[in-house]
Amino acid sequence: MPPLSSEALTPRLAEILGQATGKRVEVGDLDRQPGGASKNTWTFTLRDGHEVRRLVLRSDRTTRGGSSMQMEADLLVAAAEAGVPAPAVVASGEDLDGTGVGFLITEFVDGETIPRRILTDESLVDARAAMARQCGRILAALHRIPPAEIGQLPAAADPVAQLRQQYDGLGQPHPAFELGLRWLEDSKLERRASTVVHGDFRNGNLIVGTDGIRAVLDWELAHVGDPVEDLGWLCVRAWRFGSPLVVGGFGDAEDLLAGYEEAGGARVDASQLAWWIVYGTLRWGIICIFQTLTHLSGAVRSVELAAIGRRVCEVESDLLELLPWGHPEAAHPTLLPGAADAPTPPHDVPSALELLEAVRDYLETDVLAATEGRVRFHARVAANVVGMVGREVAVGPALSEAHAARLARLGVGTEGELGAAIRSGRYDDRLGEVSDLVREAVADKLSVANPGYAAPRSPS
Repeated sequence: MPPLSSEALTPRLAEILGQATGKRVEVGDLDRQPGGASKNTWTFTLRDGHEVRRLVLRSDRTTRGGSSMQMEADLLVAAAEAGVPAPAVVASGEDLDGTGVGFLITEFVDGETIPRRILTDESLVDARAAMARQCGRILAALHRIPPAEIGQLPAAADPVAQLRQQYDGLGQPHPAFELGLRWLEDSKLERRASTVVHGDFRNGNLIVGTDGIRAVLDWELAHVGDPVEDLGWLCVRAWRFGSPLVVGGFGDAEDLLAGYEEAGGARVDASQLAWWIVYGTLRWGIICIFQTLTHLSGAVRSVELAAIGRRVCEVESDLLELLPWGHPEAAHPTLLPGAADAPTPPHDVPSALELLEAVRDYLETDVLAATEGRVRFHARVAANVVGMVGREVAVGPALSEAHAARLARLGVGTEGELGAAIRSGRYDDRLGEVSDLVREAVADKLSVANPGYAAPRSPS
């Protein structure tokens, strides 16, 4: 469902905020923000007499019948009381546009949210040095919030069983995920005391200034569960954005855990953190699949969501690196993209690959230079998608042949059969061999989706 237009949203926000404040107010300067795979986000100004405030609106992308927005509002209030930096809640509700779309309005918190800027901006160098320990202290405070204060919080029973149920419900077989689930089940940890868990505490959901973390955002995945889940999620490679530093790309696990204990969090050992990093990596892969299926179903059409589906191989690569089986150094792509072939008759020049390259050049030069905000962001995503399709045009048949040969070596014909065989225990005495073959398949997928991703990296 497309978001409300600025023309329709402005009077609606004035109505909502007039009711919330009991005053006559004016709304202006609506600016829809880029990104946000599951929510729409706008910034705007609110004029109340002579006072002008800058606010943020977040809303569901679809009518879900069970919006998390009121839960988020309650959590933000409780978090602030517990000492967690959080935006102040101004208003929330379950019907932004007359169709039951939930919404949340908060005060605007100034600072940087774009991860790559957080990791490179010279003005934030001192903040970065302290952020891992600060994250530990914030999470300790967050985990002290009494779950009973947040009535709508779901409770996670068996995290691995829940993850497997979510994965099975997608109908998308990934042998690498089967290996990850197998390891998680075989290495299960003792249950810890349940606390409020943020569920998405990571670089990208933090507002950072020169003084450090100013606010924690995006509480929609909060639940009751093991507190180490939040610590492990923060250390997943996807949130390092190319940095070798384990904690969000800005710090070390030792500082994170030290800050956590200093602020009253229970002691966490390396094996507990490692288990939850594997769990978080696999969980992110499942979320990527879910988001791209949202696009494919037509529920939310988005080039960003479409592209996320091809990021799953990045997660598979990360996951396989964390597992104990096989030989990671042996994985390499079957074939790298080559030069453009001549067009297939009866078509004329340029070839299909050369046409794609022309479109990509146009997006990366003309469109990016002439746009800003979310349009510029999606133009960059579209350019990446075109490049990906071009690489697949160049080498797709060869990679398909190589993959069929791999499956045949294991005595199966499809990814689904391979996944089922891993789950049944059929390959328990060959897990190293199976892992190596899965790594080869993932390397092939990466050679198309993101050729630079499999470069050597520091171990986590």
